[in-house]
Amino acid sequence: MRILIALIAGSLFGAGLFVSGMTDTTKVLGWLDVFGAWDPTLAFVLGGAIIPMALAWRLTTGRTPLAGGMFPPPAPVMIDRRLVLGSIIFGAGWGLAGLCPGPAIASLSYGGAGGLIFLAAMLAGMGAAPRVGSYLDSAPNPA
Repeated sequence: MRILIALIAGSLFGAGLFVSGMTDTTKVLGWLDVFGAWDPTLAFVLGGAIIPMALAWRLTTGRTPLAGGMFPPPAPVMIDRRLVLGSIIFGAGWGLAGLCPGPAIASLSYGGAGGLIFLAAMLAGMGAAPRVGSYLDSAPNPA
């Protein structure tokens, strides 16, 4: 049952990425180009994702998932060097390539060599992240 629910949810998510234009790098880069040819349509996509998710988190309090187990508790809010550096790297990659992990994987079927190069770079970054995180945790705090 859990695998079926995951398959349906993943398929719905991928279809939503295609329909919304999140796999179209020119549309994403147009949304990020606020001082040029700005395309505000993806703001509706983000709002359409954030608002239902915020409601879902509120409604899960005291409930159990359909497929069993427990809902994870909300993560504690902790802004540290790891979060800031990771956000900067993520944003730079998104701005340079016009893709983030979900749309990158969804666009592999038609992304050509560029999509494969992005996937390889993304996997390399994911592989390096634990080592970089350990280094940041052990480095002296500049403050």
